Amino acid sequence: MTEDIRGIDWARQRGLGALADKMGIELVEFTVERSVARMPVEGNTQPVGLLHGGAYVVLGESLGSMMANLHAGRGRLAVGVDINATHTRSATSGWVTGVCTAVHLGRSLTVHEIIVTDDEGRRCSTVRITNMIRDLSPQ
Repeated sequence: MTEDIRGIDWARQRGLGALADKMGIELVEFTVERSVARMPVEGNTQPVGLLHGGAYVVLGESLGSMMANLHAGRGRLAVGVDINATHTRSATSGWVTGVCTAVHLGRSLTVHEIIVTDDEGRRCSTVRITNMIRDLSPQ
C-alpha cells in the first residue's frame, strides 16, 4: 500500500459512495486487513419487513471494494468482478454489522469475506467479493 493517508482516515476522505450513504452505512473500523461497518435495518427492508438481501450485498461490496482499493494503492484501481452472498438469517430491526476480512491480497486480484451479523451477534449473511486490480491510465 502506498497511500499517504491510511486506514479509516483514507476511507472517510474517499467516502463509501452515494448508495452506501443513502442506506445509512456507517464506517466503524478500516484497515487493509479488516474493516467494520454497520447499517440500519429500517429503511432497507423488503415489503414483508425483512432486511433486503441486496442490502447485505451492498454492505459487503462497500467494505470489500474499499479495502481492495486501499490495498491497490496510488495509481491503481480495484473493480469488482464477482460477488456472492448466502443469507442464513433475517434481520427485522436494529442494525446489522459487517466485518470484512482479507482472504487474498495479490497484485492483480483480491478476495474478501464479509460476515454480517444482527444486534445479537447472529450471522445473517456471508458475502464474498473478488476484485481485480488495474493500473489507471495516465491522463
